[in-house]
Amino acid sequence: MDVHSVAAFYQRLDKTTLGELSQIYHPNIEFQDAAHRMVGLESLQHYFQELYQNVNQCRFQIGDVFSHPEGGMITWEMELSHPKLKRGKLVTVAGVSHLKFADGKVIYHRDYFDLGEMVYEHIPVLGHLIRTIKQKLGQS
Repeated sequence: MDVHSVAAFYQRLDKTTLGELSQIYHPNIEFQDAAHRMVGLESLQHYFQELYQNVNQCRFQIGDVFSHPEGGMITWEMELSHPKLKRGKLVTVAGVSHLKFADGKVIYHRDYFDLGEMVYEHIPVLGHLIRTIKQKLGQS
């Protein structure tokens, strides 16, 4: 297993490929993103099952892949459609995954992305407030 294999897996990840998570991830995987932290393959499998059960669509477009012997990083854009976000319309979020390997599988996976860009900016009143703050800070 290497970073390029993980990137290829994420490009085809959907409800039908969730059974392959055990081929990618170590039993003691530590997974973290902007909203969750979990340890163990069973917790990760449950997380992905819940995620894909509740979304209309979740697709990853892989950008750059950086590799070194113990791990690497992947840049990506996630296209997400969830019935409770932006009335089910597609939301695109850019992110980076930091990976570490042990025993030929991913033992550490941390995703870095803007949770506001993914969720908060698409909640009617809160979204307007966050966009206004970003404009005042010169971020958008």
